[in-house]
Amino acid sequence: DGGWRGHHGQRIRTLVNIGIGGSDLGPRMAVQALDAYASADLRVHFVSNPDAWALHSLLRHLQPDQTVFVVQSKTFTTQETMTLAASARRWLSDHGLDSPQAQQPHLIAVTAAPEISAAQGYAPEHTFGFWDWVGGRYSVWSAIGLPLAAAIGERHFRDFLAGGHAMDQHFWNTPPEHNMPLVMALLGLWNRNFLGCPTHLIAAYASRLFHFARFLQQLDMESNGKGTHIDGSPVAVGTGPIVWGGLGIEGQHAYFQLLHQGQHRVPVDFIGIETEDCPLPLAAEHHRVALLNLNAQAQALAVGRDAEATATELRREGLDPQRIATLLPHRTFQGNVPSSTLWLRALTPHALGAMVALYEHKVFCQAALWGVHAFDQWGVELGKTLARQMEQAGDKAQT
Repeated sequence: DGGWRGHHGQRIRTLVNIGIGGSDLGPRMAVQALDAYASADLRVHFVSNPDAWALHSLLRHLQPDQTVFVVQSKTFTTQETMTLAASARRWLSDHGLDSPQAQQPHLIAVTAAPEISAAQGYAPEHTFGFWDWVGGRYSVWSAIGLPLAAAIGERHFRDFLAGGHAMDQHFWNTPPEHNMPLVMALLGLWNRNFLGCPTHLIAAYASRLFHFARFLQQLDMESNGKGTHIDGSPVAVGTGPIVWGGLGIEGQHAYFQLLHQGQHRVPVDFIGIETEDCPLPLAAEHHRVALLNLNAQAQALAVGRDAEATATELRREGLDPQRIATLLPHRTFQGNVPSSTLWLRALTPHALGAMVALYEHKVFCQAALWGVHAFDQWGVELGKTLARQMEQAGDKAQT
């Protein structure tokens, strides 16, 4: 609402979120998805990659005295995040905000280790805490969601939380045969372990859901990409699938050919929005084209087209019998690709919250079915440990 001011008294116009993994993917996905609810007075950006150009390409377009950085890290020691935060503070300093007092209005910390952020100069009154047992991929509901709350405002953020709560209640109270997360989990387990499908495609037919597949990659693969049961015994079956995808319309012109006729069977989650709220004059036609393609692709993958139907189509095109015989195997489609279509009536904060919680509970159910721990990520931690060891070894070599 403009109450937060920079050191020189100017209104904050830009919020830059610095974080990686769960400190980036959830809020980044939700901010873009709910752009229709965003304030025109505040733009929210995200930087996660420590490559210097990722930060520089954004900063060169910003005004320092109108910018606030939200630095997100559970431990406040994440190497990528701390590297970016140091450059952000140097940028503030190089533009005249060179004292701790001058920088404080431009720095916010979100962490489960406030004592560490305080030691680095982040003001306690500008620090948001959250529980240390929350895995980053499940934390958009917590203070990690601060960029989303800033972008869409308190009322809409609470509606987002309410959508998640509604799905929580559905999962807790609904009988198994009508329980959406459980049914989705069972379908996924059937595809993974009985149909032998190692991957799972997310195809969203709404451009605002551009980052949803990336968000689900971490949610699913970091949770259930495990080879050990909770009791320490080895897992003998495939666990979490390789989750991939993006926008369905673009995928149709890229990798859908493999889905239709390749040697891989790839289950698909189609996601569509029933209504359109874009103010462009021709938005209804855009929406009609998008949903037409969603329905056509879902039908084509499921049903395919047998040789008889293909021959009929080729004859309708006026081709001679010899040409038909040549083309017949190339233009026949086996179909039988498993897919589900998830419909949202509208892309509202409540609906998005419910959909995020739906997939969270699905992942939990699959973890229970496979007997793995969905809330640790020791493979991720190994890479961090090795990076620290290599850095320490380099420091010792220099001294």
